[in-house]
Amino acid sequence: MRNEEQRRLLGAFVRTRRESMTPEGHDRRRRTPGLRREELAARAAIGTTWVAWIEQGRDVRPSAETLARLASGLSLSAAERDYLFSLAGRHDPIDPFADAGQAAPPAIAALVGEIAWPCYALDPAWTLCAANPAARQLFVGLFEDDPAPNLLRYVFTHPAARALLPDWNARAGRLLAEFRRDYSHGLADPRVQGVVQWLQEQSPEFRESWNAQTVLAREGGTRSFRHPDRGLLHFTQHTLADVERGDFRVVFLQPAETRG
Repeated sequence: MRNEEQRRLLGAFVRTRRESMTPEGHDRRRRTPGLRREELAARAAIGTTWVAWIEQGRDVRPSAETLARLASGLSLSAAERDYLFSLAGRHDPIDPFADAGQAAPPAIAALVGEIAWPCYALDPAWTLCAANPAARQLFVGLFEDDPAPNLLRYVFTHPAARALLPDWNARAGRLLAEFRRDYSHGLADPRVQGVVQWLQEQSPEFRESWNAQTVLAREGGTRSFRHPDRGLLHFTQHTLADVERGDFRVVFLQPAETRG
C-alpha cells in the first residue's frame, strides 16, 4: 500500500464496515458489534490474518483479487469498493477500464487538437486520453459509448477492429510488442497491470502474444485500414513521446497520398 496514512484510513474503513454488519443468526448477546474478523474472513474466503493486518494498517500488499474478495465479503457499494481499491493502490479487477484514465498533458492535448490528420494520444495504460475528429471517424467502434476507449481492448476484443484492420494478425502482434516496451515504465500503475490481466483472461490471442515476450520500439511505416464507408485507406504512422511525461504517446497518421 502507498503510505502510512492511506493504510490507516483503509484499516479504519474495513473495521468500521465489518462492525456495522449484522452477524448471521442475529446473535444479540454479543458484547462487540458486527462481524468478528474470522467471520468476515470466512465470508471473503481470505485468511483471518489478512483481515487483521489490513485493519491494523500494517505495511502489507494484498493482491487485487484478495481485495475483491474482501469487498464482496463486506457487501460494499460501487462507491465504497472504489474507495477501498483507491486507498490500497490497487485497480479493481472487475473492470480495469472503468475509470477515464489519465488526462492528456496540456501540450499533448493542444497538439492533437491542431493536427488535421487522424491523431490521438495514449496514456500509460494505452487508453486514448485525447483524439481529434479525424481519428474518431477512422477508428470505427472505438469511441462509441465508451468514456475510456482503450486501444489494446479495441484491437483484441472489438469485432469492428478485425474488420477495420485488413492485416489484423500482424497489426495486433506488433501493437502488443510495442506496448510491452512501454509496459516496463508503467509497472507502478495499477491500471496498467489491470489491463494486462483482463486482456489475458478475455483474449486468447493477447495471452499467446503476451507470453511470447516480443518487444518492439514504436516505428513508423504504412498502416492500412478498411473503412466501411471510405474503403481501403493507407497512412504513414508517426509516434512522438511527450518530453515531460515519457509514458504518454502521440500518434498521427499521415495520408499516404501526401507523401513526398
